[in-house]
Amino acid sequence: MPADSTVTDERVREETVLARLMKRPELGAIAGLILVTIFFLFTANASMFTLSGIMNFLTPAAQLGILAIGASLLMIGGEFDLSIGSMVAFAGMIFGALVVNLGLPLIVAIPGTLIFAGMMGVVNGQLVIRTGLPSFIVTLAFLFILRGLSLVGLKYLTGGSTQLRGVRDAVGDDWLAPFFSGDAFTGLFAKLAEWGWIDTFKSGAPKVPGVPVEILWFIGIALFATWILLRTPAGNWIFAAGGDKNAASNSGVPVNRVKTTLFIVTACCAALVAIMTVIDAGSTDARRGFQKEFEAIIAAVIGGSLLTGGYGSAIGAFFGSIIFGMVVIGLTYTSIDQDWFQVFLGGMLLLAVIFNNVIRKRVTGER
Repeated sequence: MPADSTVTDERVREETVLARLMKRPELGAIAGLILVTIFFLFTANASMFTLSGIMNFLTPAAQLGILAIGASLLMIGGEFDLSIGSMVAFAGMIFGALVVNLGLPLIVAIPGTLIFAGMMGVVNGQLVIRTGLPSFIVTLAFLFILRGLSLVGLKYLTGGSTQLRGVRDAVGDDWLAPFFSGDAFTGLFAKLAEWGWIDTFKSGAPKVPGVPVEILWFIGIALFATWILLRTPAGNWIFAAGGDKNAASNSGVPVNRVKTTLFIVTACCAALVAIMTVIDAGSTDARRGFQKEFEAIIAAVIGGSLLTGGYGSAIGAFFGSIIFGMVVIGLTYTSIDQDWFQVFLGGMLLLAVIFNNVIRKRVTGER
């Protein structure tokens, strides 16, 4: 045999770039985002895609996206949490009580709120693990429990009202407030306005004063979650726990610890959204986060996460949330009745699930 000859194993087949791309769970979300963008390019007012318009739909997308990324990690791990919307209200109540009623600084109130939320995540996780009940049932129960605790707690704190005010006055001068509320890079945007690179008012002030901080949190959490999933052993554990928990456990994966940690992460994502929205609004109320659990799960599913676990993407949830924000705000730039939003959202969910299933079966050869 010549020295430079190579032996090819016929059992080894090189995978094409297209096949690898089609296996990516976020493919459907990216395709959906392109389609939605094209739709609004032809139907919406041109101001939707100005810098101001983009910030308008990215802000609600960021708030939902933080919840959706937490939900997607949990779904990849084989569970999901229906209580995250109610957790936003509960964590908002805890945060409001710490800063208004107890007068604590943010450096204490924020970790305190996250700890309370994390404890509820532990309760959810341990109940699912120890009872063997589906996480759907356990977290559905906590959807009502946490919402009820928020109602009762706020009435107790305020003497009968379901809204707690005074948050902005309590935290207005706190050095940590700009990290959780308002706009970042205001100096840069002022310079860009001065140079004529962005739109300004007649006074010369920029129409967009900066980047809302929740957008920066959204991007940072999406990148961090993607790094965890794709570049760390913890990411392999999450996929394994969601794919086949018995096989994962037999392989040495600490399945119970992984699942409990994911419940904690999801609860803390809800608490982070609560902190930011409460500081922005200057108050908290018992209806905060209403139905956000369904919107977050929809965004995660559009992003490629399966309810059966073991498959999904944080970046997919990122794009799914942007689709949601674009539709919510984009309809206000068109002549279309905004009541079509629910129909559009349900249709996107159904199409995303069908698309992801068809693509996955074609690539993997499933029947």
